[in-house]
Amino acid sequence: MSYREIAQLELMNALNNINSEAELNEFKDLVAHFFAQKAQKAIDALWDEGKINEDTINQWGTEHMRTPYRYAANRS
Repeated sequence: MSYREIAQLELMNALNNINSEAELNEFKDLVAHFFAQKAQKAIDALWDEGKINEDTINQWGTEHMRTPYRYAANRS
C-alpha cells in the first residue's frame, strides 16, 4: 500500500469522526495549517539557498499571473 493510499484511509477515518459544522471547520483549519507550514518551509529553503530575496517577493506582488483567454474568431 502506498503512502498516498494510507493517507487517504487516514483522512477518511478522521472524516468519519466529524459530527458537526464546528468540527468540520476545525478539521479544515488543521489541513490548511498543515499545507501552509509546508509552503512556508519551501519558501524558507528558497530564501536560504539565495534563489529568492526581498526584491523577488516585491516583484511577485506586482505580477499579473492570470491566464489570457483567447476567443475564437468566429464566435457569435
